[in-house]
Amino acid sequence: ILDVDRSGASPAHPSEPWRTRMTWSNGRVPNTRVVSHVPGWTIFDNLFVFNGTVFVVTDFPSSIPNRLTITSTAVDIFNGEDAVNSRTPGNREMRVVSTDQAQRLFGSSAELMDGVTWLVNDPPQFVTHYYHWAAELFFGFWRTYSSLDTSIDEMGKSTLPALRRIFFAIDYALMNQWILRSAFPSLTTEILLRLGRSRSYGSANNARPRKHFTSTGRTASEPSVLPGSEHWWSTIRANVVRVCGLDPNVVGDMEQTPVITYISRQEWGRRMLIQEDHERLVEELYKLRDSFGYEVNVVSMDKLSRAEQFALAARTTIMMGVHGNGLTSLLWMRPSPRATVMEFFFPGGFAQDYEYTTRALGMVHYGFWGDQYFTSPETPEQAYPPGFQGTSIPIDGAVVARLCHERLLLQ
Repeated sequence: ILDVDRSGASPAHPSEPWRTRMTWSNGRVPNTRVVSHVPGWTIFDNLFVFNGTVFVVTDFPSSIPNRLTITSTAVDIFNGEDAVNSRTPGNREMRVVSTDQAQRLFGSSAELMDGVTWLVNDPPQFVTHYYHWAAELFFGFWRTYSSLDTSIDEMGKSTLPALRRIFFAIDYALMNQWILRSAFPSLTTEILLRLGRSRSYGSANNARPRKHFTSTGRTASEPSVLPGSEHWWSTIRANVVRVCGLDPNVVGDMEQTPVITYISRQEWGRRMLIQEDHERLVEELYKLRDSFGYEVNVVSMDKLSRAEQFALAARTTIMMGVHGNGLTSLLWMRPSPRATVMEFFFPGGFAQDYEYTTRALGMVHYGFWGDQYFTSPETPEQAYPPGFQGTSIPIDGAVVARLCHERLLLQ
């Protein structure tokens, strides 16, 4: 039995007692309760797992959302009708049963996995990717869970019990491990679990299309309709920043010297600026440094340690670079009126990944096509024209530098 044990946002007890087994009699199997749900993200109390299948126990089946919006077969995601149908969950993945049926199935007791458990339903193609893990899966999980505490403050103080365990179907990238361990120091295990073909609970990547996903292209957008604090992400950011040796109460504050970080991809072999434009951009940024005293960093993220990457991002006021995984570090920036992400695209191209994530955190995003730039709500349609992945992406360094200075004058 997977027990979230949360009925609201009341303050947690100083310590949570560990329980290892639950018993019942006379057919009074504990009912499963849906605490919160949007398509792809569901919080349950008392979810059962038996012989590789997830069981929802209730005598009121109409209270349970459609199975298509909760779980799937968790196979890799590809295009095409056959691929979509292959992800459709059946009774092997999840069943809704009555208390009488549960009594016959489970008997009079169940081993209990106490506390808060996250079950990851994404296939390896997403779980091992830094952006899709950190800015979609983890992002969506925490946005859903944090809806139970609408009083999270700017420094991330929350009454929510910490995550006790997380179940994966496969291993994950080292960047993702770092986030898990720093965000939840009390996490005891990351269990690589295969429940037959069934992994349930919160992955929007493997659920059927939803309204907000359709409009944003981001699986983590569905929980945005749930109640929550405007500082909902601060709990995660503060923990990660603290593990990097920085004070989350100070780092990124507007009283500090503004920090501009350009994440270069010039050695990656794809999605690169025209070399002359890259050099001019660096030159213009250094002019800002020399004229106004801003701190300017030109970095290749793969040359930095994980701690160095997170620490630099936490201090950054304006982050910029060609569309790519390095911009995932915007997650650790501190939201403020000046906090900005500038993303460079091949003209005519646009992807919503970092644009949505930036806005969801209360910061401002600008997309660039050479010497033109745009921001919400005037963003173009998503497009990947020839040249999007190429090595000849143009950028006007003078225009970028001018916009940086304008943003840094904001109070």
